[in-house]
Amino acid sequence: MNAKSIEELHVYQKALKAADAVSAILKRPCFNRDARLREQLGASSGAVPAHMAEGFGLSTDRLFAQCLYRSRGESKETRAHLLVARGRDYVAADECNALCAAYEEIERMTTSLISHLKREDRRDRG
Repeated sequence: MNAKSIEELHVYQKALKAADAVSAILKRPCFNRDARLREQLGASSGAVPAHMAEGFGLSTDRLFAQCLYRSRGESKETRAHLLVARGRDYVAADECNALCAAYEEIERMTTSLISHLKREDRRDRG
């Protein structure tokens, strides 16, 4: 991996875009009645790119990969919250499916990056 900044990583760009899409959904009045779901969905979607950025700044590929595992877990949690929101009719099925598909792609890309980092296993990323 030759990225000099986290912003160069395609998976990070996708995670930011997905988090922005979730943020737009959370502005809907229906989420005002469900503060817990709003907070959980906002936190998990924001944590996906945040864990990526945290890991990118660490000194070894192994540490970066650990943060990417957390990021992937947050992505799965975000999908679960989106499905709950769909079940409560806060999000249309087609919109939920599109966002869930975006997060599934992020998870696949993250898994791929983790595999790459495990093969490289550089000790000094700086």
